[in-house]
Amino acid sequence: MPRRALDNPIALPVLGLLLEQPTHPHQMLAELRRRSDAHAAAITRGTLYNTVAALTEAGWLAPLERQRSGNRPERTVYALTDAGREELVRRLDSQIRTPNREFSQFLGAVAYLGALGRDGAVEALTERGRRLRQRTAEDERRLDEALAAGVPRMHVIEAEYALSLARAEIAWVDSVIEELRSGTLPWPTGAAREWEGEDA
Repeated sequence: MPRRALDNPIALPVLGLLLEQPTHPHQMLAELRRRSDAHAAAITRGTLYNTVAALTEAGWLAPLERQRSGNRPERTVYALTDAGREELVRRLDSQIRTPNREFSQFLGAVAYLGALGRDGAVEALTERGRRLRQRTAEDERRLDEALAAGVPRMHVIEAEYALSLARAEIAWVDSVIEELRSGTLPWPTGAAREWEGEDA
């Protein structure tokens, strides 16, 4: 199994799920997608099964039992090994300690914001702000419901972090929109304007 399968970003969530309880890959996939929009978009069945196979070959997971439900095929339930628990702790410690630069599509797009022209940039950022507010309000509602239902705060701490990032992004988007509208954000002049569009 290639080493890169062990370095797949979903390896950590898989190890974390199995820290909670043994389960089979089909349930892992459903649970990872339920817990995270990012996982829902990124994880395929093939990627998950390859990752589980790599983690098992590395000795971090072990087959526990096979289950059958009705006419469905048998499913192998996996459990975290002692070595897997040690690897989970090692990865968590490293990723929490080390602030890596994580590239996002939005960051890449913002680098060329000027290409939209001033009016286009204001319109696009305004729409992004509106959508962020809608999503953040829904995420806040879901977090409040979870806490009200008795889910320990530590079990949803990542949702708090995601909300903090979203609120910071909304504040930044709003500030740039205001600067564009007021003219306090300097706009390129001369030759630098050629790639920006007619309304620049």
